[in-house]
Amino acid sequence: MSQNSYKDYLNDKEFNNLCRWGLKGKSRASNTVLIEIAEKIGIATNNVAEYQGLIAGIRAAHEIDPNALIEARLDSKLVVEQMSGRWKIKNIPLAKLAMEAKKIHSPDLITFTWIPREENHAADRLVNLALDGY
Repeated sequence: MSQNSYKDYLNDKEFNNLCRWGLKGKSRASNTVLIEIAEKIGIATNNVAEYQGLIAGIRAAHEIDPNALIEARLDSKLVVEQMSGRWKIKNIPLAKLAMEAKKIHSPDLITFTWIPREENHAADRLVNLALDGY
């Protein structure tokens, strides 16, 4: 059985302490968009928004294929380094979110890639849609 592979593009924005995140999930093989989500989460930090978007992306890919290889592409260096195990998670709420993310899908099947915000157009567009809802 061949293994499917997905890319999740994540982004967040904070405006007057109200956060939202956007996610665009694509199949690597066909470059087809499988899911787009934009969500408002209310008052939270940008790091919480990044983690919540990450959790949603992993969950969405897992629901499509529980054995998928997932590349999570984020513009949050903090989340990428923490989820990759290179940086410690000292903030307890973030540690809880990281643990939740790791329980959804086998950590061995997920890689985390940092991309500059200006190259994260797909997710940024969705974040702006969520922002327009305020």
